[in-house]
Amino acid sequence: MARIFITGSADGLGQLTAQSLIGKGHSVVLHARNDSRGEHALGVTPGAERVLTGDLSDMEATKNLAKAVNEIGPFDAVIHNAGVYQVPAQQLFMVNTLAPYILSCLIRKPGRLIYLSSGMHLGGHSRFDAFKSDISRISYSDTKLHVLMLCKAVAHRWPGVYANAVDPGWVPTRMGGRGATGSLQKGYETQVWLAEGTDENANLSGAYFFHRQEHRYHPEADDIASQDRLFDLCQEITGVSFKD
Repeated sequence: MARIFITGSADGLGQLTAQSLIGKGHSVVLHARNDSRGEHALGVTPGAERVLTGDLSDMEATKNLAKAVNEIGPFDAVIHNAGVYQVPAQQLFMVNTLAPYILSCLIRKPGRLIYLSSGMHLGGHSRFDAFKSDISRISYSDTKLHVLMLCKAVAHRWPGVYANAVDPGWVPTRMGGRGATGSLQKGYETQVWLAEGTDENANLSGAYFFHRQEHRYHPEADDIASQDRLFDLCQEITGVSFKD
């Protein structure tokens, strides 16, 4: 049995991932933005170990969440599921780019890390010049490229950890909308598969998966200089450093 922490698991794919893992006998700690969302998460996810709360759009709250995770840790896997879409650029950048960086740096190193990216990252740009000057230029697609780049960098720097990214597809969650044509089940199955790691095909690191298959991705994600630049900027903005 594995112990797994999932960010953004009050609803959507995070909730479905948690329910599936609990159904398979694993111990899952949920995460929600605030107490009311946390109560909801526990209500719809019977068998969850507990829920931790913290607003990932707030830098100090994100750091405090990492501390809370460590206080009840360790964990076998952490799934960085939380993300936002149609919100102001500052919130987009904080939740999608900076929060997974902060949590990756501060949460005690697990055996497995899963990062939720998106097929839309293929249209993204790193836009490092906007990090400290004009956040309004950063798009959702850009942040999902940052997530993949973060995953690749972690896999490179922590060779003993399985760190992988997932494109869940366009699925009918609150974020995806009712018009989404993807399968909800396929949208969370890869995260479950990677967190369990019982299939040897899931025991890779630095890969980008779509429906359990390695998939094409933005070539800049593999560029070591870009990865280093991302880490340097995130450290400068957050005051949090990544420890190899």
